[in-house]
Amino acid sequence: MSENEKTAKIFKALGDPNRIAILKMLQSGEKCACKLLEELNIGQSTLSHHMKILCDAEIVKGRKEGKWTHYSFNDEGIGKAKDILNDITLYKE
Repeated sequence: MSENEKTAKIFKALGDPNRIAILKMLQSGEKCACKLLEELNIGQSTLSHHMKILCDAEIVKGRKEGKWTHYSFNDEGIGKAKDILNDITLYKE
């Protein structure tokens, strides 16, 4: 996968209102998928779709516990996303 494709994957992950809502919920720490479902008022399959996109972009990571997955920020992936945004928006002569 090229660097541009990786960058596009990150921006795609950030380009949906439901995914932004999920990220805002994760600001206070790890959340169980069950809690995200309650807050978002969406179905399990829709949440799974959003979480796959966020995890594939390495913005979020999941940890399985029993039948539920608990999600939290992936600090390394977030650092990469910040670096990419800084690099893209850096003025170069």
